[in-house]
Amino acid sequence: MNETDPIALFLDARARAVAAGSPFDGTAAVLATASLDAAPSVRWVLVKEVGPEGFHVYTSYGSRKAAELEQNPRAALAMHWPEIGEQYRVEGPVERASAERSDAYFASRPRESQIGAWASPQSQPIASRDDLLARVRELEARFEGSPVPRPPEWGGFVLRPLRIERWVNGAARLHDRWVFERQGDGPWKVSRLAP
Repeated sequence: MNETDPIALFLDARARAVAAGSPFDGTAAVLATASLDAAPSVRWVLVKEVGPEGFHVYTSYGSRKAAELEQNPRAALAMHWPEIGEQYRVEGPVERASAERSDAYFASRPRESQIGAWASPQSQPIASRDDLLARVRELEARFEGSPVPRPPEWGGFVLRPLRIERWVNGAARLHDRWVFERQGDGPWKVSRLAP
């Protein structure tokens, strides 16, 4: 394992957490955004796709998180896996994922989730759950027997990490911490932090 590649370290930790039988989805993360006036907002999301290009999050472009990411395109993620005693913090700029990437991810989702993306005006007030479920039934009938296309207002964002912190649980609260900072297109700068 390359100890200077924080993406590889992250993917290894996530795989170990899933293998350890985490009671939570190992792809769950906390996403922090901020409005233009710097008011913070935080919520749980799923980060299914991670690679050298960054960490991908998918949502309705009409949601509060999407509005904040468009207005103030910087974000932070936090992931904690108590089963293996590790956590990661990721910070960096955010941009929309390509339409092709969003299409591919949408196509990989369960059909019920695809219908739900069409049915839900995410983050917007609704009259009742019954109205939402009626919309689901209407869309199930509309798309019966055919693939569900990606809604035009739904897609991805990619957080391109400039800073990643790795935390490993230690005895007597003497945790191991490293920070990886992006150096342009070059290698990551790695520093050990005090616990």
